Amino acid sequence: MVIVEFAASLRRHVPCAPQNVAPGSLRTVLEAALTAAPELRHYVFDDQGHIRKHVAVFINKTMVLNRQKLDQVLVSGDSVLVIQALTGG
Repeated sequence: MVIVEFAASLRRHVPCAPQNVAPGSLRTVLEAALTAAPELRHYVFDDQGHIRKHVAVFINKTMVLNRQKLDQVLVSGDSVLVIQALTGG
């Protein structure tokens, strides 16, 4: 199983415990995890199905750089962390 966790900054909007989902592409893993809290979907994905600009996704502590191509294959034991990226000036 792949563990998907949403950071506290997202869980404050919609409670969602860490999810254990079947391995697959990053997109299918995220979609499966979001079934537990579908209200989070619009915080994570934009209207085109890409990761939003102010959201960062990490696979095994490595940030995903391509927000559009989510076909990285995840295997059992991998972990995904979804956080709201901090911006400002």
